[in-house]
Amino acid sequence: MSKIILVVDDETKIVEICRDYLTAAGFEVITAADGAKGLAVARRERPDLVVLDLMMPGMDGLDVCRELRHDSNAPIIMLTARVEESDKLVGLELGADDYITKPFSPRELVARARTVLRRASGSAMPAEVIRAGDLTLDRARYRAVLPDGEVALTPTEFEILATLASQPGRIFSRAQLLTVARGVAFESYERAIDSHIRNLRRKIEPPDPGAAPKYIITVHGVGYKFAE
Repeated sequence: MSKIILVVDDETKIVEICRDYLTAAGFEVITAADGAKGLAVARRERPDLVVLDLMMPGMDGLDVCRELRHDSNAPIIMLTARVEESDKLVGLELGADDYITKPFSPRELVARARTVLRRASGSAMPAEVIRAGDLTLDRARYRAVLPDGEVALTPTEFEILATLASQPGRIFSRAQLLTVARGVAFESYERAIDSHIRNLRRKIEPPDPGAAPKYIITVHGVGYKFAE
């Protein structure tokens, strides 16, 4: 069965290009012309992937991403005409898995979509259960479980956590974690990993803001490691 991709953008031409290339690549594509409609369609149709424009009138892409993350872990690729790194990091902090800067190559969108969907389905990795302390990660099903219950993670968050937890004590640089998360490292995007780490800590670390991290340890000037 074809994967369903929802494209949300207020620029008709971009929607048409995305639809044409993604359809030609074998995906089923549904579209929405603004944020509110996109959120409604996403909740009704439950797409496998959402391609979401950042800047839209009314309800923008950040608002849609924030609302969608309340009830869905579907991967999100954000499209942005903004070049400021801070704007992109906000999207990642809200739960987006990837972003592409406009203008972009439609072929790049197809490649990114395939990569993100492959991560989400777990088809790129063997069935494997990782146990690190009281954390259990099922890589085949993308399930993360703590003593209090299952933790809802995006595919990118899961992949980063699984990489760290698979080798407790090993220090991973931001570039190494980017390679894991995106399939290729971009030096200028390394700060994006910090956003994903903040998301992970918010979900899995003790709620006391003054407490030291229990699972993901910062190694200043180098990167991150999972506690031994």
